[in-house]
Amino acid sequence: MHTTNRRSFCAAGALLLGGCAAMGPDKNAAIAELASTGKLRAAINFGNPILANRNAAGEAVGVSVDLAREAARRLGVPIELVLFNSAGNVVEAVKARQVDLAFVAIDPVRAADTEYTAPYVIIEGAYLVRNASPLQRNEEVDRAGTRVVVGRGSAYDLYLARELKAATLVRAPTSPVVTDVFLAQNLEVAAGVRQQLEADAVRVGGVRLLPGRFMVIEQAMGVPKGRMAAQAWLSAFIEEMKASGFVANALQRHGIQGAAVAPPRKH
Repeated sequence: MHTTNRRSFCAAGALLLGGCAAMGPDKNAAIAELASTGKLRAAINFGNPILANRNAAGEAVGVSVDLAREAARRLGVPIELVLFNSAGNVVEAVKARQVDLAFVAIDPVRAADTEYTAPYVIIEGAYLVRNASPLQRNEEVDRAGTRVVVGRGSAYDLYLARELKAATLVRAPTSPVVTDVFLAQNLEVAAGVRQQLEADAVRVGGVRLLPGRFMVIEQAMGVPKGRMAAQAWLSAFIEEMKASGFVANALQRHGIQGAAVAPPRKH
């Protein structure tokens, strides 16, 4: 059905059928927006180990890689994985329309340049301190004289820039090097993905995570601003991937602990 006819049909049937939501999003329009270069350019961020890592052969693997490949397969278009080491660089690539699809944390600042699906995974942000630190609770971090290092442009950077009133933010180039910067500059606190910090604690020793979490991060699929057909198709796609067990199975297959599948989108 052509787009014009489809719209007319939807308008005519709205009263009888409750609108055209049952028809689903327009796949052809989504393809036009997601693969305008002839392929789906998907941004993969190694800065968040919950989403993506490299295997022994150096290839990109992870839940975001699996979702990108499955989306391309269903759309019937070739895929190109565009690799990044930080969320900040991914966001800039989305803004510059150098990629067609990204896997990023939902944040109001990023919404200026990004159309989001509902989240598919929920993860926790945690604080890391030295064993000898007087800090025992997350609520104690926001004090004058406390320096908190985050990955530049990460969800933690954006969130803490809004929330911290007395502590000072220090920005590392990427999230994976936060702990190394924390140690090298003798800072008081490191902030980031719980799993990354847990792995760092084992690697470097002499440090501990504060109990609980200071934020919950909603990871979603995002496309450049204004690509509403792409956003609509991906929104339906991600709901199916959650409901079918695809996301849960991917997390299990890649050995990811501590991340939860996001609940269904509220209509």
